[in-house]
Amino acid sequence: MVSDEGGGSRAPHDPAAVREQLERILASPEFHAPERGRRFLQYIVEEMLEGRSEQLKAYTIAQAVFGRDASFDAQSDPVVRIEAGRIRRALERYYLVSGSSDPIAITIPKGGYSPHFLSRKDGVNPGEAADVQNSGNKRGSLDRPIAYRDLLLPIGVPALFGLIAVLAIIRPLEAYLSTPKVPPAPAASTLASKASIVIEPFTALGGTREGMDFAKGLADQLLAKLMRTENLVVLTHDRPGAQTIVPVFNLQGSVVVEGTVLHLHVRLINGADGAVIWANQYDRELRGRTILDVEDEIAMQIALEISNSRRQSAASPDR
Repeated sequence: MVSDEGGGSRAPHDPAAVREQLERILASPEFHAPERGRRFLQYIVEEMLEGRSEQLKAYTIAQAVFGRDASFDAQSDPVVRIEAGRIRRALERYYLVSGSSDPIAITIPKGGYSPHFLSRKDGVNPGEAADVQNSGNKRGSLDRPIAYRDLLLPIGVPALFGLIAVLAIIRPLEAYLSTPKVPPAPAASTLASKASIVIEPFTALGGTREGMDFAKGLADQLLAKLMRTENLVVLTHDRPGAQTIVPVFNLQGSVVVEGTVLHLHVRLINGADGAVIWANQYDRELRGRTILDVEDEIAMQIALEISNSRRQSAASPDR
């Protein structure tokens, strides 16, 4: 069966063995994933084992795992896509570090959310399965006679390079030295009405696992909620793209968890001169609440306060 989001699936021969492998992964200290990522992995594996892989779409997962409502839009809220990428990397690390001898490999192919279950009785790693199949195809190709197209690569490639060398000599040198055309810039009126903000990774103080999980999850929640703010463009910290829209603001913060109490400090900085434009502190009692709920509540409050601050700045007359 094939999922609607591009990921194929392989039905497990023994669901009990797959569930045992899932428990082995979740119990391993080498599986680095936050609590909501673990819920995500458990959900998609159980849905696949129950024969409901066609329901493994971003909309369904967002409601079942992340508590989103019926208005969820995967384009404006990438929480499912972000968490899937995080779990893929966590699974790859687990099988490289401590799961190399496990009997079953659980993977989440890119392009979808349906997991694959691969038997590893032959000692084949998840990333080597495609190589084994390709090598088999190559061995089969040796049994057929050499065809005309088999000579195309060893003969055609050198001929192509020779043709390029001839053209480089004949064609005027100015054609290679001319300045490339620059694509037209966006309309100034559109850029002037918007500001960009870079969400930097939040710092987890104290070295607790809860603090690190909260810092990562809050950054994801802020990304989703600030994208909906009017006249604000959200950029990732690794590719800020500050040349397109100015001014650029940087959203920074630090998290510390002391027992069941969460302390969060957030500040908005002007990237041009480093001035602190807005700052706030949030203290929450975690007892009886899930980390996901606290992340969602604080992210919503921060987005609202930044949005109100932007409106007041736009409404204030120049002095």
